Amino acid sequence: MQLKQLIESVLIRELNRPIPADLEIKGVEVDSRQVGEGDLFICLPGFTVDGHDFARDAVDKGAVALLVERFLDLDPEVVQIRVPDTRRTMAVLADLFYGQPTHHLKLIGVTGTNGKTTTTHLIEKILQDAGYQTGLIGTMYMKINGRQEEVKNTTPDVVELQRAFKRMVDGGTDYAVMEVSSHALELGRVRGCDFHAALFTNLTQDHLDFHGTMDKYRYAKSLLFSQMGNRYDRDDMKHATLNVDDPASLEYAVATSAQVITYGIDRPADVRAVEIEMSGKGTRFVLDTFKGSRKVSLQLIGKFSVYNALAATAVCLAEGIDLDTIVHSLEEVKGVSGRFEKVDEGQGFSVIVDYAHTPDSLENVLQTVRELTDGHVYCVVGCGGDRDRAKRPLMAQIAARYSDRVVITSDNPRSEDPEAIIQDMVQGLVENRVSEEAYQTIVDRRKAIFKAVEQAKPGDIVLIAGKGHETYQIIKDQVLPFDDREVAREAIWSIESK
Repeated sequence: MQLKQLIESVLIRELNRPIPADLEIKGVEVDSRQVGEGDLFICLPGFTVDGHDFARDAVDKGAVALLVERFLDLDPEVVQIRVPDTRRTMAVLADLFYGQPTHHLKLIGVTGTNGKTTTTHLIEKILQDAGYQTGLIGTMYMKINGRQEEVKNTTPDVVELQRAFKRMVDGGTDYAVMEVSSHALELGRVRGCDFHAALFTNLTQDHLDFHGTMDKYRYAKSLLFSQMGNRYDRDDMKHATLNVDDPASLEYAVATSAQVITYGIDRPADVRAVEIEMSGKGTRFVLDTFKGSRKVSLQLIGKFSVYNALAATAVCLAEGIDLDTIVHSLEEVKGVSGRFEKVDEGQGFSVIVDYAHTPDSLENVLQTVRELTDGHVYCVVGCGGDRDRAKRPLMAQIAARYSDRVVITSDNPRSEDPEAIIQDMVQGLVENRVSEEAYQTIVDRRKAIFKAVEQAKPGDIVLIAGKGHETYQIIKDQVLPFDDREVAREAIWSIESK
């Protein structure tokens, strides 16, 4: 695309020189290491580094134009476009450069503290079974045209996101289903995304290291609903799906101009579950909707799984998918990687790996675990470094409340001392006068998992919480291979071999 054409929609801009009439832009990049010949490099001021400092590297690699917030002393032949806010302008340019791809598919955004990953996978499954081609972007990976690819963040940056949507459109994708994090909303990563539907799962304490307060965290989530547009289009009837059992839904209903569909368990809703029965094999309930009622037998376990199923049902009903197709799809799902995932090597006790890394998600999982056994519950849990410190004592308190024995260990300590993180967690137990016999601390996560597994007897359950699907552990500046599921298997094998 010609640079002149690309920046026509940028209202406030200043150039260091006239733009040559034939100057073509071949790509848009924010990472100087990825710049190629003919690219536009966007200089983003960041929390730790400033993209302006890498502009010279980008030019050396072939960048022919720079988007900047201040003019730089570089080759005068390189066009510099100065704007007040490169991050905001980046969203405009990325959307235009890639042909406004979200205008050509239906984009469904899912936000909330817990349940985003499972809910997006359930929606994707239902849409595929209904005959649609789908794309998916989330915590675990990105799926484009049937291929899985790694992602750096739950919600990628603007340029990467629009590039992915462009590839989906080119491949014939009908729907893209995406997890939308509060960070992404706050930092403007989804600006330019034309959301067809938005879904809210729940709001509990998390990410206060970034947002500061729960009020600010709740507000960040509201941006997804307020940015859905204010036009009613018969061919693109936007809708917001809200969890009526969560008080934050009241605020989000006000924030959006889209039509609202509610789901829930405890309160009347457009899509509701009643007569819920849970066992170690799955969950049964009666699904009452504005399109009729059906009995559902999920292979998924727990009340939180019912909420995820209701959310997916509500979205897909709004898309015109019939109730029987939805129920059939839900009943086929065996699970999502790292979400209440069983590690079964024939042992007489249960081992469950779950991504629970917030107080609420840990409590939900442990409550479910408690309902599934009359035996002992062992919980291996830690908290990530460089993240919300306020939740550390809460996580430990919840683990002790529902478990017979807690092993407090490392998660992803990152730049922090893992011992210090563990002590933050232990402080919550000391304050609540939890007996020292009820918990122990083991910094090495591998040893902690082995310890819990070694103590388990037939009929007991071992819950390994916090990392779920992750296959690494971040310690200082190292990303080391580590998979809770594989370590649990090794621990079980070591018992069996004795």
